[in-house]
Amino acid sequence: MGTTLAVARREFRSFFNSPVAYIVLGGFLLTAGWLYFSTLFVAGQASLRGFFGVAPVLFVVFAPAVTMRLIAEERKSGTLELLLTMPLNDWQVVTGKFLAALGMVGVGLLLTLPYPLSVAALTAPGASFDWGPVVMGYVGLLLLASSFLAIGLWASALSRNQIVGFIIGLVLCFAFYFVDKFAVVLPQTLSAVLQYLSVDYHFDNIARGVLDSRDVLFYVTLTVVGLALTTRTLSNVRQ
Repeated sequence: MGTTLAVARREFRSFFNSPVAYIVLGGFLLTAGWLYFSTLFVAGQASLRGFFGVAPVLFVVFAPAVTMRLIAEERKSGTLELLLTMPLNDWQVVTGKFLAALGMVGVGLLLTLPYPLSVAALTAPGASFDWGPVVMGYVGLLLLASSFLAIGLWASALSRNQIVGFIIGLVLCFAFYFVDKFAVVLPQTLSAVLQYLSVDYHFDNIARGVLDSRDVLFYVTLTVVGLALTTRTLSNVRQ
C-alpha cells in the first residue's frame, strides 16, 4: 500500500507541475460555474439542479482529460518501461495512477463547494436547507468519476499518443452515459439491460438522496473492470 501511495503522490504532484491541471480544472470550473449561476440568476432559483443535472456530461470530457497522459505519455517518453523495471506490481502502478486522478477530481469538486453553501445561505428565513440530496449528489459524482477515470486510464494504456487516449476514453465514457437513451425504442428486456449499464441512470438514483447498494455495486464493478483491463494491458507492455 505504501508503494501505491508513493506512485499516487508522484502522479498527483506531476499534475500541478504542468499546465494540464490548471487548464482542465479551469475548464471544469468555468462550465460548472456557468451552469450554476445561469440557474441562479437567469431562472431566479437558488438550486443545484442545473449543476447536478449536467455534471455527468462534464465528467464524460473531464475524466478522459485527466487520465489521457497518465500512461500514454509515459509510454511515448519511455519512462513507463523504466517504472515497470522497478520492484512494483502492475496493479500498484495502475492503482497509484488511479488514486492520483481521483485526487485531481476531488480537488475539482472541492472547489465547487461554494455553490451549495451559497444556496444554503440564500434559503428563505424559516426554511431549512436539505443537505441530503447535495451530499448524495457529491457522493454520486465521486462514484461516477471513479468509473470514468478507470475507463480513461485503460484508454490511455492503449496508445502512446495522449490525444488518441483522450478520444478513446471520451468515446467509451460517452457510450456508458448515452446507452440508456436508446432504451425507449427497444424491447423491454433489452431496454432494462441498457438502462442498467447507464452511468447517468445510477447517478440520478443517488442524486435523489438515496444511496442504493445496487447503484454503488454498479460503479464499483465498472471501476474494478476498468482497472483490471488497464493492469492487463500494462502486463502486455511489460512482456
